[in-house]
Amino acid sequence: MPFNHHGSNLFPTLSPNHSGMLDVGDGHSIYWEECGNPDGQPILFLHGGPGAGCAPVHRRFFDPDHYRIVLLDQRGCGRSVPAASIENNTTDHLVADLEKLRRLLKIESWFVFGGSWGSTLALAYGVAHPARCKGFILRGVFMGQDYEGDWFLNKMGTFQPEAARAFIHFLPTEERTDILNNYVRRLNHSDPDIHLPAAFSWSSYEEACATLLPFNNPGQPDPHSTLCLARMEAHYFQHDFFMEKDHLLNKLHRILHLPCIIVQGRYDVVCPPVTAEHLSRSWPNSQLIIVPDAGHSALEPGIRHALVNATQAFKVYSD
Repeated sequence: MPFNHHGSNLFPTLSPNHSGMLDVGDGHSIYWEECGNPDGQPILFLHGGPGAGCAPVHRRFFDPDHYRIVLLDQRGCGRSVPAASIENNTTDHLVADLEKLRRLLKIESWFVFGGSWGSTLALAYGVAHPARCKGFILRGVFMGQDYEGDWFLNKMGTFQPEAARAFIHFLPTEERTDILNNYVRRLNHSDPDIHLPAAFSWSSYEEACATLLPFNNPGQPDPHSTLCLARMEAHYFQHDFFMEKDHLLNKLHRILHLPCIIVQGRYDVVCPPVTAEHLSRSWPNSQLIIVPDAGHSALEPGIRHALVNATQAFKVYSD
């Protein structure tokens, strides 16, 4: 699996060849699209969050001449409907949706590419359907373990104390002893004057911690995407990501025969490198790439280059 860290940038912008809405049941329909080479190697992009949705830039990690690139917005986010809905929205539901999409597109098996929560979902899908996976590219690894949830809510402020203070102090003093459940209550309130400020506070906390260097977004945050992200993340945190303790590690043996490249920022404050290192040590057929000058975001220069190089490296695998 040849790998050169000092590789190319993102591929040029491209438009979908096909897109649609897939009725997955339970009142949900998910948006999907495919780009690139219709006869190429299928590769599935899984966005983070949960709830972040896809963006056009996500198509550009893959050589469109080689790959048949499949992207989707998971339940309740992006262009999927109903928006910001946590009803019938669990990890098992999302895994089943991927299988429905694979069958719709008549894909026998595919590579799976996921970052942050997308890495969690990639692994959950992989251990549930190992025969449908060719290999994995994972970034900013998150495995839904107890310490990871506690880190995000209570310890991330070790490195970003100002952001953590703003996150906690958004809540009235009497609500600060139970941060998660009080955010969940506010985020799920029907009144936008209650759920939108909570969503902006939650998302601002995460965004402040996501890059090694400060990132100043000149535009106003989008209420739709902000609510989808915050409501969905809090929902999954509250339910321990709908997985039994150590579920992914306990089932990892089902995919250990498959290749995996793990890309991790050395200074990833959202998903600390210890999780990626643990996963790599548990997976002899994996390669861990630590990017020395990056945090969590897929679009930081070092992470971006490493991910493109990973997809290039996977070209050696052919049907």
